[in-house]
Amino acid sequence: MTLIAGLGNPGPKYENTRHNIGFMLIDLLKDSNFKDVSSAKFQGEVFKFNGIILLKPTTFMNLSGQSVKAVRDFYKPDRIIVIHDDLDLSFGAVKFKKGGSSGGHNGIKSIDNLIGNDYERVRVGIGHEGDAKNFVLGEFSDEEKKALDEILAYTKNAVCELLKSDINEISQKFTVKKGLIK
Repeated sequence: MTLIAGLGNPGPKYENTRHNIGFMLIDLLKDSNFKDVSSAKFQGEVFKFNGIILLKPTTFMNLSGQSVKAVRDFYKPDRIIVIHDDLDLSFGAVKFKKGGSSGGHNGIKSIDNLIGNDYERVRVGIGHEGDAKNFVLGEFSDEEKKALDEILAYTKNAVCELLKSDINEISQKFTVKKGLIK
């Protein structure tokens, strides 16, 4: 069983912000086959189908680990993949890694603090301008919005391939260092 957690913040206020790129990808991965198995104990929206669990924590970003831990402890998946935004990557860049530091990402810090860092990560670049907090909680620019569908589709495809492969192979095949869109 594989748990895929997409990080973001709940509620309409944050729906289209850069920090919610993980939520956006979970929404793309979730098709009509997935059954909603959400429960208050999971502190998130949880969907399950064919050995795959999709999670959108509703704890707010900085407490994402609580939700990931609750779902992990209940379902005991043998693999965890976390999808999140990354300020240190240019907009549209996509990278894959297992373990490592949080890079200052508070959602990742929360997960690391509660379950350790032995999980796979899909990092989606959002770039960085000015104050980090305001930037990640801001909406995509008009130019970025034009490219977002392509970036999300590419990343969704990479995650689907990751489910059938290992992180090293997918990293070689799907890593985009400079961003998909110039």
